[in-house]
Amino acid sequence: MIFRGIPASPGYALGRVQVMEEPELIIEQGPAGNPFREKQRLNLALVEANRQLQLVREKTAQEAGEKQASIFDAHLMFLEDPEFIGAVEEEIESRRISAMQAMSEVSHQFIDLFNSIEDEYLRERAVDVRDVSRRILHILSGTRQDVTIHHPETIVVAHDLTPSDTASLDKDKVIAFLTNIGGRTSHTAIMARTLEIPAVVGLGDISNKVKNGDLLLVDGVRGEVLVNPSEDTILDFKERFEAFKKERKALNRLVDVKTRSRDGKSIEVTANIGRLEDLDNVIANGAEGIGLFRAEFVYMNRDELPTEEEMISAYGEVLKRMNPKPVIIRTLDVGGDKMLPYFDMPQETNPFLGYRGIRLCLDRPDIFKIQLRALLRSSVYGNLKVMFPMISGIDEVRRAMALVEECKEELKLEGHAISPDIEWGVTVEVPSAAVIADELAKEVDFLSIGTNDLIQYTLAADRMSEKVSYLYDPMHPAVLRLIQMTIDGAHAHGKKCAMCGEMAGDEEVIPLLLKMGLDEFSMSPASILKARQIILENDSNESIK
Repeated sequence: MIFRGIPASPGYALGRVQVMEEPELIIEQGPAGNPFREKQRLNLALVEANRQLQLVREKTAQEAGEKQASIFDAHLMFLEDPEFIGAVEEEIESRRISAMQAMSEVSHQFIDLFNSIEDEYLRERAVDVRDVSRRILHILSGTRQDVTIHHPETIVVAHDLTPSDTASLDKDKVIAFLTNIGGRTSHTAIMARTLEIPAVVGLGDISNKVKNGDLLLVDGVRGEVLVNPSEDTILDFKERFEAFKKERKALNRLVDVKTRSRDGKSIEVTANIGRLEDLDNVIANGAEGIGLFRAEFVYMNRDELPTEEEMISAYGEVLKRMNPKPVIIRTLDVGGDKMLPYFDMPQETNPFLGYRGIRLCLDRPDIFKIQLRALLRSSVYGNLKVMFPMISGIDEVRRAMALVEECKEELKLEGHAISPDIEWGVTVEVPSAAVIADELAKEVDFLSIGTNDLIQYTLAADRMSEKVSYLYDPMHPAVLRLIQMTIDGAHAHGKKCAMCGEMAGDEEVIPLLLKMGLDEFSMSPASILKARQIILENDSNESIK
């Protein structure tokens, strides 16, 4: 049998299967009688969960480093989150149900909320809620969730692996992770890349198709898994493994190399990040800047809007650590499918085409101006660039820049310093913006193509829908024409054009984008060195003009 999934951590492994099965949890249903007693049970479980998580955090820090251990800081925060725990207590009190039933139902509500978010990184945070709530439920039920690895060179197969599952595994025995579900931004994938353990996720139902003791060949580069392979296949696999090790060694030599195409054009290879903890990977992989910093993280996992000072603290840290390299911060991009629990959003029939991104911000200048002020004040810490999301026309750009000017005047009167060198740009993700790219380029300093949305809007195909996923084609001629129009529109006015969607890190597409004239490729930090190698080996459009 051959299974194909998402390559989450590159590498190769040959070993025996151990299937991780979820310990059965029986949730107590129906009236529980005494709400006070159930809330006491909940509080005792929270104390024990805190103790366990502190131990898991210490173990992770020793084995994978402080960066990965910080994953569990978010878990510890959930134990004290007044919105999360308060909702559980409210269910116990109002419905007189057990602590287990209340925890189970509330956690599913939070998980559904995160799963509804389009952004892959934020959607993966549902795993955090699932992990924390499962730990609490096991404590309440008196069952254990620990998994013992029985043999060396074990390949762990599971429906899913939470951060706690991954951290508790014996790293001296585990040589690969395989899961039915998940994506490249899941904590399992991130942990696997940190530990340099091959991982393939999104494999469907592999946990039901293999059994303990089966021999597996894992190709974490292609995202393939072979069950009980032949001797000839194993020999071919070993050759690929040796070639992979040589390539990885060669790529590490490119960390400090400036990116230039074979015919000499200077290209920027930058990183997409969604949180401060990603900066270590950005620096380790030699990124030439941050091409997309998703500012939403400042607004998430809290019960009220962040203050101006809180945003300055976060933005300032990124700018200082990357200085003098450029950092492009995208302004608040929530609304529609990305909900903030403390922000009352309208119900919409089609949220993808609704009240989101710049549309929300222009409608709520009281919120938007706080972020703009924070960005302007943070600019003194480094090389700041700012871009507005979901732009569909010139009027939106002019209205946004008018608010920027208002904020500048306010800050000058208050005596705050502002860098004179901030660049302002827009994300081109709506087809109308691509069509008028030449006009938009007159208004801003740069354009950045957000291909994830541009593709789905152009082809009317929701990339999250399995039924129409076959239509979601980055190489569709209409998509390529809009990309070319955007690049040409920027260049017509001497402006740079970047790309910050997944397409920018696609190894097969990079040579074509280079020839189309793209100036900057922004991608996940782990993809940077391979992208740099491809660009160094290919010509740009300069040689064909």
